[in-house]
Amino acid sequence: MKAVAPGRVNLIGDHTDYTGGLVLPMAIDRHTVIEFEPVDGPTELTSDDASDPHWLRYPDAVASEMNDAGVAVRNVRGHVTTTIPVGAGLSSSAALEIASALALGFNGTPAELAQLTRRAEHRATGVPTGIMDQLCIASACEGHATLIDCRSLGVTHVPVPSDVKFVVRFVAHRTLQGSEYADRVAQCTEIERRIGPLRDATLHDVESLGDDTLLRRARHVVTENSRVLEFAAALGAGDFAAAGSLMTDGHRSLSDDYATSNAVMDAAVKELVATPGVLGARMTGGGFGGCVVAMCEPDAVVDGWVVRPVGAAGTTD
Repeated sequence: MKAVAPGRVNLIGDHTDYTGGLVLPMAIDRHTVIEFEPVDGPTELTSDDASDPHWLRYPDAVASEMNDAGVAVRNVRGHVTTTIPVGAGLSSSAALEIASALALGFNGTPAELAQLTRRAEHRATGVPTGIMDQLCIASACEGHATLIDCRSLGVTHVPVPSDVKFVVRFVAHRTLQGSEYADRVAQCTEIERRIGPLRDATLHDVESLGDDTLLRRARHVVTENSRVLEFAAALGAGDFAAAGSLMTDGHRSLSDDYATSNAVMDAAVKELVATPGVLGARMTGGGFGGCVVAMCEPDAVVDGWVVRPVGAAGTTD
């Protein structure tokens, strides 16, 4: 048997999920696969990938969360392989968590699967991440990006036109530390204590914060939520120039207001945007390195992986 989970690239909507905001990721044709068989003895998982020597903490955390939730855990012997680069911001950990849950016998809804594996991520890393990665991977639809309302966990599948292509380029290994991520979460918590839910806030509300750092963080979240809806509408209308500009604007906001980019990532985006046939580009993932994603005309010549939208994680016999 096989449990197969794709990676994801986030087209727009970064650092909005943990405030109940809007995101628009796309599951991609890079996968983590666990080939397994049920056994009577204890679970044993192996992998040939040595890029993360502590990778077992993810399936172990999934099993613990299943036990805590009263979900029967199937004992398996399995081998893990992946084509998702580790530490590149393409959700290698979420894919491993979801593939692990499926191999261990989880049989709930996509939302339940996403919630359980998000808790496993928190348990494994101590980083208070949002639900975007897990819910995208659990609920994706072939040929579509996944518009997620992270407050309601509602999902809308947005067709990805064949008139454009998305290219992912690895730039640098991420240097994002859990403390830096937690710092952004804490800042958003303080903002919401002062002005209420960021999902419902306006730029006028943001101006009342006074503190320059909090104002910038809030401004990113408020404008990024708007960009997600505008991007989805532009994509549906075939206005690819507008969609590309929104991606680039989102990167600028991540760099200037949310301070999760760096000079190397900014330079990569600048280079891509200046390339003929590139409509827009941005950093993707948590930040401080990783990958950039570019929206391109079909005949644009751009170094990187051309990725296509694939369906959700699942199991096969």
